[in-house]
Amino acid sequence: MDHNLKKLIEHALSEDLGHGDATSEATIRPESLSVAAMLAKQDLVLAGLDAARVVFLYLDPGIKFTSFAHDGDRVSAGTEIAKLSGNTRALLAAERVALNLLQHLSGIATLTAKYVEQVKGLKAEVLDTRKTLPGLRQLEKYAVKIGGGRNHRFGLYDGVLIKDNHIKASGSITKAVENARKAAHHLLKIEVETSSLDEVREALLAQAEIIMLDNMPLGLMREAVALIAGKALVEASGNVTLETVRAIAETGVDFISSGSLTHSAPAADISMKIK
Repeated sequence: MDHNLKKLIEHALSEDLGHGDATSEATIRPESLSVAAMLAKQDLVLAGLDAARVVFLYLDPGIKFTSFAHDGDRVSAGTEIAKLSGNTRALLAAERVALNLLQHLSGIATLTAKYVEQVKGLKAEVLDTRKTLPGLRQLEKYAVKIGGGRNHRFGLYDGVLIKDNHIKASGSITKAVENARKAAHHLLKIEVETSSLDEVREALLAQAEIIMLDNMPLGLMREAVALIAGKALVEASGNVTLETVRAIAETGVDFISSGSLTHSAPAADISMKIK
């Protein structure tokens, strides 16, 4: 088991169970055995099924977990995703943590797939951001990939993204890029956030590898793409929604990043029922 996932599950189960499941211990015999089904209650893109399985087996290795689908599958409402059998108390004790992960990750994958579908046929790729829940970034970015999106930098350590505050603190885009080129690892691409054509020009002169167009209107974005003319990769960010993402992609940008993929994805409707 991945070390980070193990720590997450340990913490989540401890948070939920405390010193025991008061309801199950009061109503269900310790030796009771049950069979349960996990059901999709909406159309969705499945993500996190393996994580859910690990929750049950971590709590009780004797639980049998049989999958009828896999991460990345498009599942219709009413589909039985998995069957579980084992100690009834253990099944119920693990249920909420397992479902929380499965619903959240499937929600992210499902929303991402909708964004990807909107830009189908265009070159723009849909990216996530660092706007993730603390401790869940690895799983959330995994769910974005399952939904057909791509991951932006994982953290502050694996990419240079010079934003407005870095520019202000450095004095200019030119100076910030110059400092980054001297100090950063040579394999890290340098990206610069811009909000005007003047800033785009400066980023081009500084030879940034990626130029982010931040919260630009569509007309200005098209001008910026024409100005860059392939001299750098172009990322659009800000005010990206399912309703606007197609028009943004049509400006000719290479990437479209949206924090909503992870911070605003509604949980998918999935339940567990004792048979």
